[in-house]
Amino acid sequence: MIHADDSTLTEEQRMMRDSCRSFVDDIVTPFIRANWQREWDMSPGDRLPPSILEGAEAIGIRTLGVPEEYGGFDLDPGTEVRTFALIAEEVARGDSGLADKLVQNWKVAILLREVASKQLVEPWFRRLLEDPSFLLAHALTEPRGASDRWLPYNAPEAAMQTRAVRDGDHWVLNGRKQYISNGYDAGLYVVYANTDRTKGMLQGTSSFLIPRGTPGFTVTKCNETIGCRFMNNGELTLEDCRIPASHLLVEGTALGGAGQYFRAGKIIQAAKNLGVGVACFERTADFVQHHVQGGRILIKHQAVAIRLADMACRIEAVRSLVERASRAVDLRHPDADILCNMAKVYASEEIMKVAQHMLELHGGHGAMLENGVEKLFRDAAIFLHMDATVDISHMKIIKAMFPATAGKYAGPED
Repeated sequence: MIHADDSTLTEEQRMMRDSCRSFVDDIVTPFIRANWQREWDMSPGDRLPPSILEGAEAIGIRTLGVPEEYGGFDLDPGTEVRTFALIAEEVARGDSGLADKLVQNWKVAILLREVASKQLVEPWFRRLLEDPSFLLAHALTEPRGASDRWLPYNAPEAAMQTRAVRDGDHWVLNGRKQYISNGYDAGLYVVYANTDRTKGMLQGTSSFLIPRGTPGFTVTKCNETIGCRFMNNGELTLEDCRIPASHLLVEGTALGGAGQYFRAGKIIQAAKNLGVGVACFERTADFVQHHVQGGRILIKHQAVAIRLADMACRIEAVRSLVERASRAVDLRHPDADILCNMAKVYASEEIMKVAQHMLELHGGHGAMLENGVEKLFRDAAIFLHMDATVDISHMKIIKAMFPATAGKYAGPED
C-alpha cells in the first residue's frame, strides 16, 4: 500500500507515525483479531481493556492537544492538523473505535486551550494526563437537531432545545443530548445550550464545562452502533443541573468558537476513514494473493485485479484531498472550511466503496464475524453520517462556494 510521502514529513511527524504504526501492528491489531467477540459485549465498559489506552499513553498519543504549559506536548502549529491526520489514520487502521476515543480527547483539548480560562481548565488537563482512562466529550447534538443546524437556519425556533438560565453565581441547565462520542465513558463534557430564547443558534448558544457526577447531569444510555463499537457513544440528560458561573466557556457565540473543534475535526474524521480504507486494502491484498479459486490465486483473475486497483486509486485520491485540506487548515487558507467539508464527505463515500470491494472479494469469508472483514465494512458505513451527514456536507460546500445565490436549505427563503 502506498503511504504518505515521507519526504514531506518533519522528523517529528515520522517518529510519531512510526511509533503509532508499531503500536497498532504489535498491540491493537492482534487484540482485535483475537478478541472479536468483545465488540459485542453488552457491558460497554468491558469492551476495550485498560491496557489499550495505557499503550496509547505510553507512546504519547492519548493527550495530543494538551499544551506543554499543562504538562502536555506542543505540536508545531504550522503542521499540527497534518500531524493529527497522520496519527488518526494509523490508529484507525488498527481500530476506528479506538481512534474515535482518542480523537475526542484531541479535539476537545484543542477547543479548551482556545476558549477556556487557565484557572478553569488546568485541573482537568492535569486529571487527563494523570489518568489513562480519562476521556473528554463534546455534547452538541440533540434529539431535534443535529448536522442540519450547521447550514444554518439562524432563527429562534431553530435554537438549541437544551436551555441554560443564569441563577446568581450559577447556571441551571435542562435538556437532552444524544449521539455523543465518548458520551457513555467521559469524565468531562463540553455542553452546548441556548441562553437567549429571542435569538437563533449563532447568537444564542453558549458552551459550558460539566464534570461527570455533577448533580442533575446523567449519562442515560450507551447507543449500540453498527460500527466503531470500541468507542461508547452515549445519551445525556440534564435536569436542573447547577454549575458554577465560572464553568461558562463561551456565552452567546459558542458555535463560532466550536470551529476550533470542527475544522480540525473534519480532517481527522477523513483521516480515520482513510485508515479504515488502508486496512481494507491490506486485508484484501493479502487474501487475494494467498487464496486459490478456479485453479489459480485470486489476484490472477482479471476481475479481481481490476477491483484491487480501483481500491488503491480511491484510497490515494482520498489521501491527496486529506493532505491538501490539512495544509489549508494549518496555513489558515481562506478555502480551509470548504476543503475540510470536501475531505470529510469524499472520504466517507469513497472508503465505503473500498469496503464494498473488500467484502465482495472475500466472498463467504467476508460475511463471517470471526474473520474481521465485515467489521471493517461496518466501521466504514458509520462514517457516512459522522461529523455531518453526506447531504448536509454537500449543502455546506455549495453555500460556502456561492454564498450570494445558494439556497438556505433550512427555513423559509427571504
